[in-house]
Formats: sequence, C-alpha cells, structure tokens
Amino acid sequence: MVTSRFESWLKFWKSIFKAANVSRITNLGGKEVGDGRPCYVVAEIGINHNGLIDNAKSLIDVAVRAGCDAVKFQKRTPELCVPLQQQQQPRDTPWGIMTYLEYRHKVEFGVEEYAEIDRHCQAMNIPWFASCWDKSSVDLIDQFDPPCYKISSASLTNDDLIKHIVKMGRPVVLSTGMSTDEEINWAVGLLAGTEHIICHSTSTYPCSLEELNLSMISTLRDRFDCPIGYSGHEVGIATTLCALTLGASFIERHITLDRSMWGTDQGASVEPQGVVRLVRDIRAIELAMGDGVKRVYKSEQPTRAKLRM
Repeated sequence: MVTSRFESWLKFWKSIFKAANVSRITNLGGKEVGDGRPCYVVAEIGINHNGLIDNAKSLIDVAVRAGCDAVKFQKRTPELCVPLQQQQQPRDTPWGIMTYLEYRHKVEFGVEEYAEIDRHCQAMNIPWFASCWDKSSVDLIDQFDPPCYKISSASLTNDDLIKHIVKMGRPVVLSTGMSTDEEINWAVGLLAGTEHIICHSTSTYPCSLEELNLSMISTLRDRFDCPIGYSGHEVGIATTLCALTLGASFIERHITLDRSMWGTDQGASVEPQGVVRLVRDIRAIELAMGDGVKRVYKSEQPTRAKLRM
C-alpha cells in the first residue's frame, strides 16, 4: 500500500517535471511555432498550379491576402519518384494523352521557375518551402534558403531521404499519413537533434469525416515533446478549426484557384474565399481560447452588481 502510494506520487511529480520542461517550440524562419504561439498557417500549393507559373503566383497572392504564414510546394525528380512500372502508363491530361512520366514533367517546376517563385515570395513578403521527394530535389530547393523542409507522408519510410534532409540543418515538418505507430516512431527517431514538427494527417483526397481521426493530435502531443500540427485533406474548414482547439500549432491545407480545375489534389483544396475564412477563424478562435485562468472581467462588473444577491 505504501509502495503503491509512493509510486503514484513519484509518477505525478515526474509528469509535473516533464510538463514544466517540455519545449514545444520550433523556429521557422524567425517565427516561433508551438504552444503559446499563434498557429502557423501554411497554404499548400503543391502542384495545384498545374505547371503554370502564373497560377503559382496567383496562389501565392491568395495566401498573402488571407494572412497565411507561408506557402508550400512539392518538388520531385520524375525519373526517381515515378515507379518504373508506372512511367509508361498512358494518362489522359489537359494536354492530351501522354505517359505518366511525361505528365509528371509537365507539372514539375525546375530551378528557373523556383527562382521566379522565390522572387515573387520575397516581393510579397511571405516565406516558402517544399516537400522534396528525392535528394536531388532537396539540393535544388536548398539554394533558396527555405525556412524548413517538409517530409511528406509518402516519404516517411524513406530513411535515406530523411537523413539527407537532416544534414541540411534546417527544421523539419513530418507528415504522418498512411503510417503505423512503429513507422512514425522510427522516422521521428531519425530527426533526433533537429528542430521538428509532427503533423497528423490522413492521406485520402478528399478525406471522409470518419477517417480524419483528429484525436490523434492529442495522442501525438502525449507521445512527443515537440509542436504538433495538422495537414488536412478534407472538404470544408470546420474540422480544420477543430484541430486547432485540440492543440495543433501548425496547420496546412491545400489551396486552389478553383476546385473544379484538373488535378488529383484540387477536390481536397480550399478556394480563395475559404482560405480567407480559415485564417480569420483560426485567429478568432485563438483570441477566444484565452489562458484558462478564471477571472471576473471589467465588462462583467455591471451585470455582477445588478444580478448578484
């Protein structure tokens, strides 16, 4: 009985000590992300530009007008990222029928396009970074001094790629879609010594409500001593706002100029007015959440004097 009581107290004080010393703060390009800080909102452009630089610039402008903290792209070397058995498969595209490999090249930006994106983002005063799917893509993006790297859910089990990204010495954002607990734990272990953020995600486009599993945000917060985020692929923004209230300090949503545009990610994306509402509502919820300390507000005093007996 005494031993049991002692163990309970020991467990209690260990939990208090851990909570007091947990550092859930990561610095992304000079902005702190984590508990007690404003949510870092990322507009995921990905490949929703459909290979057109003007579309990319317009989407950057959408993110800026909405008040997003950063925009994100995706970068692949098609020959390395498209499995051999898929490279020659025919694909019906807006440019006609072509092989899947030809299509991937059609929507892929190179160094010239990213240089133009970098200039535009600097002019609009918004940071940008990318999910890099191979080492060559990491090396290309690194010359633009990104605030961090994103490891996509698809790359979570790519140990060589993760190790290469870690060598860059920048903060890392890890998405955990279509992954087991064991795979997540292993990938996070590879990030040891690196500032990082772990994002809950479900890799279905669009994702049904019953598979969002937003409670995983709390699970990840209990398991890992780093900022926890959410990368959403659902339709609408209500559930993304719920992720904020569960403790997500980094939120990423795909954005699009028009959800009816061609492309696999468009249907799970947020249109311009939705991006405005998303950021507006995130900031409103942050303001409304308060600090959890009960107080009698000055605005309550007249009501208190009138109604209290």
